[in-house]
Amino acid sequence: MSKSIEVNDLNVYYGDFLAVEGVNIDIQPRTVTAFIGPSGCGKSTFLRTLNRMHEVIPGARVEGEVLVDGKNLYDSAVDPVLVRRQIGMVFQRPNPFPTMSIKENVLAGVKLNNRRMSRGDQDELVERSLRGANLWNEVKDRLDKPGSGLSGGQQQRLCIARAIAVSPDIILMDEPCSALDPISTFAIEELIAELKNEYTVVIVTHNMQQASRVSDKTAFFNIAGTGKPGKLIEYDETTKIFTAPQVKATEDYVSGRFG
Repeated sequence: MSKSIEVNDLNVYYGDFLAVEGVNIDIQPRTVTAFIGPSGCGKSTFLRTLNRMHEVIPGARVEGEVLVDGKNLYDSAVDPVLVRRQIGMVFQRPNPFPTMSIKENVLAGVKLNNRRMSRGDQDELVERSLRGANLWNEVKDRLDKPGSGLSGGQQQRLCIARAIAVSPDIILMDEPCSALDPISTFAIEELIAELKNEYTVVIVTHNMQQASRVSDKTAFFNIAGTGKPGKLIEYDETTKIFTAPQVKATEDYVSGRFG
């Protein structure tokens, strides 16, 4: 079940430092949204507020609302652990659990959530998740081998399989291809296009071509200078952002004139 995200007047802090200021954005279900902008403009910080990963850093907090299908994730009655189950995260560097087999990696999140499953159900979920991550055919004969023995691109798809095994509604990806070679990057991009049939996908990328290839909508973040907060400058259909942006700073960035 893919879900919408609505963010209202979100300010993100590290202690007293305002890192991201005044974000308002609506993200539709079953779409891919790309966050672009220069380093240090708050893209990844903002992404982590969408599943409450931001607050695992001591002193980090937010003001404002993040509504998923109308429910505020930051309501005091909401359990952040449940939020992170509903909204999966794939990180920049593939991070399979090194001591676990490929199969155990896929099931890690499910077991963390104390779901008891028969062996048959486990096998079915592993196959479904690995197929969903376009990895099944490459690993089906070595499910008991360590996940860390896979190539970088395969490890990243294993992490995506682990994320989708818990049946999230939304998948966040923080520069998922930045550590990968072009062939692995292409595999992940193809996968993102398929994932949006079932999930809402939000991706941070420094690669302009990638943003234009994989996303339906693009959000451009920028920063006025060191020590200033990052801000959302423009958010629109990806084709518009790349061909006819409304704001000069967006045009300068996507055309490579700065950043």
